[in-house]
Amino acid sequence: MLKPFALAAAAVFAAASAQAQDIKHVFVIALENHNFTQPQAVTDAGLGQIFGNPAAPFINSLITPGNPNAAMVSYASNYTNVPPQAGLPIHPSEPNYVWAEAGKAGPLNDNQPFPNNIVSGPSLSATLQATGQTWRSYQEGIDLATVNGLLTNTILPTDQDIVPLKNFSGTSATYVNPYNGSHQFNYAAKHNPEVFFTATNGGNDSTPSNPEAKFYSPLEQLTADLNNNTVAQYNWITPDQFNDMHTALTGGFTYNGVHYTGDAASIAQGDNFLSILVPQIEASQAFKDNGVIIIWNDETEGDVQLGTAGLTSTEIVISPLAKGDAYTNTINYTHSSDLRTMQEIFGISPGQGTPWLGDAANATDLRDLFKSETAVVPEPTAWALMLTGFGLVGGVLRRRGRLHGDAAA
Repeated sequence: MLKPFALAAAAVFAAASAQAQDIKHVFVIALENHNFTQPQAVTDAGLGQIFGNPAAPFINSLITPGNPNAAMVSYASNYTNVPPQAGLPIHPSEPNYVWAEAGKAGPLNDNQPFPNNIVSGPSLSATLQATGQTWRSYQEGIDLATVNGLLTNTILPTDQDIVPLKNFSGTSATYVNPYNGSHQFNYAAKHNPEVFFTATNGGNDSTPSNPEAKFYSPLEQLTADLNNNTVAQYNWITPDQFNDMHTALTGGFTYNGVHYTGDAASIAQGDNFLSILVPQIEASQAFKDNGVIIIWNDETEGDVQLGTAGLTSTEIVISPLAKGDAYTNTINYTHSSDLRTMQEIFGISPGQGTPWLGDAANATDLRDLFKSETAVVPEPTAWALMLTGFGLVGGVLRRRGRLHGDAAA
């Protein structure tokens, strides 16, 4: 039998744990090739930053205290590139997406997965799959029907879905992008991190027989999945290259009555995309039930030429559990911080018997961006575990589904 003071210790830990609120669904929206903040030299080179940019009014509304759009928003003011490899920042895009899954870079190029860009070792989505948790990659433009070789807006039946291993782009008169209204499409495998790992790509098989095909859906399917509350626990969302700020549409883009061309058009296209998709997710049951949206940027720009001083990437957290009202801090975060946080949220960190993935072991998680009751109940001390006799306190605290303060392995 536990002695009274041991029972009291267990009760304290149990009460604290009961206050922690579970994060049940995560939606990561990936953006491309723009700094959140940057020195003037980068701006002079023709690349605009996101912070304060008139072409990005929606994003800036999210990070403006007092703005209604910022009510559930926290963001990072010091989110930087992942640790350099061979003395150089990690570039181009693909190794940053791989890092988001595995905490390491993989090949330093933008090639398609096969034949030579498969990354060995464990990954986040593979670990979720192995532990019976759900993930899905939503990629804009995949699994759409073609008629006479022309892309359409019709979503193929799920038994015709494939793992999208290959790039495709072009123009089709029978296709109209639901976000920017153009006839252009542009899917890039380099922006789809799960396809670079054997456990989540199913091998070099672009047919519906690939067993991993069920984990990939066209972004066009997301609205129905949100309405039906059938989204996965972990959802990776990649717009096509016209909606993720990568590439400007031919002829530019008109947004809120202003016509933009070049780099400004790329920014406006991405901001317009977010202004449509984010409210849709926010209206869903999955989000309202302690969901999290993370708006993520793959890499900083200009650091090879100018160094990293003053360069930050976009990292915005939207959640009922965020501190909110555009709360921010100066903690240094990287993609490893996101990865560590995902492992904690889904109970696949060392405290639950799973090693940290790559550089997640060295990272600071995102807990400061969340309310204290979401962020972590501290690990029980050794004396508390001893007093409770059989690890009772540890059992109470080691719950899946919330940020957790496991020590690095």
